[in-house]
Amino acid sequence: MGAPLEDLETCGADARLYLKPVGLVDSPQWHNDKNLRLNNSLTWFSQIEYLVVEAERPNLRGLVNVTQWPEWSKALPEPLAERAAEQFANLTRQHAALECGERTIRFDQPHVMGILNITPDSFSDGGKHQDDPEKAAEAGLAMAVSGASILDIGGESTRPGANPVWEGDEIKRVVPVIERLAHCGAVLSIDTRKAAVMEAAIAAGAHLINDVSALLHDKRSLEVAGISGCPVVLMHAPSSGKNPHKSDGYGNIVTDTLDWLEQRVADVVAAGFERDKIIIDPGLGFGKSLADNLALMNNIAMFHALGQPLLIGASRKRMIGALSKEAPVDKRLGGSIAFAHHAVQQGAQIVRVHDVPETVQALQVWRGMRDAGLTVAV
Repeated sequence: MGAPLEDLETCGADARLYLKPVGLVDSPQWHNDKNLRLNNSLTWFSQIEYLVVEAERPNLRGLVNVTQWPEWSKALPEPLAERAAEQFANLTRQHAALECGERTIRFDQPHVMGILNITPDSFSDGGKHQDDPEKAAEAGLAMAVSGASILDIGGESTRPGANPVWEGDEIKRVVPVIERLAHCGAVLSIDTRKAAVMEAAIAAGAHLINDVSALLHDKRSLEVAGISGCPVVLMHAPSSGKNPHKSDGYGNIVTDTLDWLEQRVADVVAAGFERDKIIIDPGLGFGKSLADNLALMNNIAMFHALGQPLLIGASRKRMIGALSKEAPVDKRLGGSIAFAHHAVQQGAQIVRVHDVPETVQALQVWRGMRDAGLTVAV
């Protein structure tokens, strides 16, 4: 069980509780009432790992079986009991489907978001589709045919050291591509930090906004997103300024990132945005070290306590090279699939990737194993 309740009873008002679903179950139907479905995903959990953080005191940790949770959580002192109830409800939350143009995105299965950069300097595919909207649209269509539910179209690189792009140039890059893909069958996402680009992209046919600054970079972004009615991805980055990688460091990367996203979701909802249209992204690689990124990947499941669909983007990132003898960007397929597979095993609903056919195949095999675990008698 971990820390005894009497230790928790002495926690002060500033103590913070975090819940992480663990004890994942392959065939939950054989263990009725002993496991719960995680955040509307194809993953079930049987235990909850809790962490209590309080200044000037050692962290308190422990495990609680879901069968013991009601009694255990009710014995917690306030405000821990209130937070425990809220996070537990989020862990088991059901998500309404998103209606995005001709496509419906349901969150009871994982989705692949294909990356389509219309930039000269993106770290992986910069220049590949620049100045040729027809070729870029063909690449996007190929991703959709290969099984990408969402196409993420961007006209500004946010890699470390990238130069900012004027919004007019960004619009010229992405709008012709979006117009050509408007009826391709996939959800079209605009990857931008700028309100004017969001407006132009939505007018051209985009259905979703993916903002690495969580609608903070441009003071008009929140208003534009709200008026559009489009769903939005709120990503954690240490800075909303010109350089999203600028960081002063972290106390605890996992809880700091989670706290930031929790507050940002609350602020966006308070401004009038619909909670059901918010997706969160912990922002792997943005102002984070290799150790930071691995800590986040190992604790993906903790972010389900925020109650929002979860997007993970680890494809081809520097951390893969760091873990594989400095493999170059175009030699990181295996590592990218390993991270995507881990993410969906932990209940992530969307993985953002460069290599769509290979990732789709990997998740189809994973889905086949999940279906077998849920239906086949052993």
